[in-house]
Amino acid sequence: MVRNFKKKTENGETPPDVMLRAVRNVNINKVSNRKTALEFKINYRTLARYCKKIPEKEQLDNKIVTPTINVGYIKNRMVFNETIESQLESYILRASDIYFGLSPKEIRTLAYQLAIENSLNIPQSWTKNKLAGSDWFTAFLKRHPTLSIRTSEPTSLARVSSFNCTNVNSFFDNLSTVMSRHFFQAHEIWNMDETGVTTVQSPNRVVARRGYKQVGSIVSAERGTLVTMACAISAIGNNIPPFFVFPRVHYKDHFVANGPPGSNGSANPFGWMQEKDFILFLKHFQNHVKSTTERPVLLLLDNHGSHLSIEGLNFTKNNGIIMLSFPPHCSHKLQPLDRTVFGPFKKYLNSAGDSWIITRQNNDHL
Repeated sequence: MVRNFKKKTENGETPPDVMLRAVRNVNINKVSNRKTALEFKINYRTLARYCKKIPEKEQLDNKIVTPTINVGYIKNRMVFNETIESQLESYILRASDIYFGLSPKEIRTLAYQLAIENSLNIPQSWTKNKLAGSDWFTAFLKRHPTLSIRTSEPTSLARVSSFNCTNVNSFFDNLSTVMSRHFFQAHEIWNMDETGVTTVQSPNRVVARRGYKQVGSIVSAERGTLVTMACAISAIGNNIPPFFVFPRVHYKDHFVANGPPGSNGSANPFGWMQEKDFILFLKHFQNHVKSTTERPVLLLLDNHGSHLSIEGLNFTKNNGIIMLSFPPHCSHKLQPLDRTVFGPFKKYLNSAGDSWIITRQNNDHL
């Protein structure tokens, strides 16, 4: 089967609506076939054929703009018509939207079942293998550019079930209530989130000798140490220095030496954000935004257990920090930092770490 067939003539290029108007002109207005063909720039034999093919009911109903039958060039041995393929495309997109995306093999199996259900003429290979061919799947993707093959991101059932209209509407209702009560300006609305940063970078893609499946790249260690970084950015793009949580028993100031100016941190044996670490972050945050009960700020953050300690809530109340949490398990859709900042940040961090390792190795060899 030719995957990249290119049509060599301009036959069959008449739009369906033009063909229907021409047929009505012949059958209803009683204009001659050749005169109508000349007026609409259609071959008179083609026009005569469609005068018989298009149902009389569609010719008489002026509300119908395009006929239900296929008009124009149809590719050789095309299994499905445009209507069925559009339905298949909609089903695939809908399955992907609700986290049940179909693999290429599953789509090929579905196409075979759809052809059998509609009693369509299919190649013998489809019947033998019980699925559509790989050439058909490749052509199907080309005909529907909205579809593409992507590696799916693991999403827990809790995230899938929690992200719904009820939870999202409830969050925005709360946000609207807070905004109408305090009239926050853009520079007073902050978003906070944590992300894990490892001390071992992921190497960049490199160009290597063809035929080699495994290509090595130097990293600082076999396994890295996870450090949690908490960031806060305002609605106008201002940010405070990051706050780090190190996997150590005691925090030392030299942990953030040569880091971004104003950085601070804490330590616990796991390196994750815990209640006492979040309280220290709140103090770090308040120290930079200078919030007070007279000049409060809004802090949007995840609904995590470490953010809900009594001591932390009392601190926010006494220092004009109004916290509004996103619905549980919805940060993958609603958390701005998670959606737009942390991905590019880790990409450039890996590139910087990779460049530093290469530069250091070259200097050592010199």
